[in-house]
Amino acid sequence: MDLEKPAAEARQPERQAEGCLVVAIRLPVRIVVLVLVVPVRMVWDGLVAGGRLLTDAVLRPLGRALAWVARAVFVWPFVGLWRYVAVPLGNALGWLGNVFVVVPLVWLFRHVLTPLGQGVVWVFRGIGAGLGWIHARVLTPVGHGALWVLRGVGVGIAALGTGVYAVVAWLVRYLAVVPAQWLYAWVLTPVGRAIAWCARGVAWVVSTVVAGVAWLVSMVISGIGFLLYWVLRVLLVLPALALWRWVLTPLGRVLAVVGREVGDALGHAWRIAGYISLAVGRFLGTLLRWIFVEPVRWAYQTVLTPLGHVVRDAVLRPAAEAARSVGRVARQALAAARDSARQARADFRRMLLGEPKEERPKVVPVPRREPGGADGRTLGSSKTALTKD
Repeated sequence: MDLEKPAAEARQPERQAEGCLVVAIRLPVRIVVLVLVVPVRMVWDGLVAGGRLLTDAVLRPLGRALAWVARAVFVWPFVGLWRYVAVPLGNALGWLGNVFVVVPLVWLFRHVLTPLGQGVVWVFRGIGAGLGWIHARVLTPVGHGALWVLRGVGVGIAALGTGVYAVVAWLVRYLAVVPAQWLYAWVLTPVGRAIAWCARGVAWVVSTVVAGVAWLVSMVISGIGFLLYWVLRVLLVLPALALWRWVLTPLGRVLAVVGREVGDALGHAWRIAGYISLAVGRFLGTLLRWIFVEPVRWAYQTVLTPLGHVVRDAVLRPAAEAARSVGRVARQALAAARDSARQARADFRRMLLGEPKEERPKVVPVPRREPGGADGRTLGSSKTALTKD
């Protein structure tokens, strides 16, 4: 048992410790919330019951009636118009379009445009064959000859251009390039090096002065920033931190406890108010049933039902029997009158036209199960299905 006890204790959920403030706030809050929530819950349940009754008794039948009226006014006319007007008209227009448009166009394409197109293709094919023959037999030899002539002219021009290029290159080298190289190596390079050394010295001096000024400015700004930091920390941050830590945090915790308890109290009060509303509704239902429903049911079962049976047995059934007798006598009288009229018409017809000829009854042949020939099926015959080879 000692070994199992810690495991059992470990399985139990730990309950959070509640302070005296929570216990002191919970009971009055729940009482006040219950007093405030019970009327609201009863009004809500009454509205829900009234809404369900209104929906089941008024809105749903009204909606169905409006749906039927809307279907009869809007849907069925359009369905009839589509089914009995638009569809036949569309079929007729389609048939007319097929007969007067599609069939003539198909005939035109098949018997006019297709042969015409084939003829045009044949003509263009002949033109293309002629142009190909001209290209192969005339233009190609002329082009080869012109290319040979141009190639010879190009070789001569290339030889002349090579000599001229060599002369111009020698002149440019010794008249421009060599003097420019000497000027760059012995004049421009020393002058540029001297200018670069002077520029580096000037840049070093300027950078040293700027660095000193920047260091001085940064020291001044650092001192001002340090001073402003401590001023803002003492005047704003420390009071705000103290206000947050010693005022707002405890107040927020208290408000959180109050809000949580108010929420829990609202939940409990809503459920309790539901039970109270259910009990009140059942009491009112029972009261209405004993005041209205039970007396009406007792009057229906005790007074109206026997009275209805007496009226049925003493008045309605004899009246129904009398009505049936009158109807039966009337039907017999009408049948006798019809028979008399039929007999009078037959006597008048015989008097005018004479007796009708009697038609001999037609003899209907009765189908026989055995064949009608002389050779019937016998067990001794070899032509039966059982003894056939």
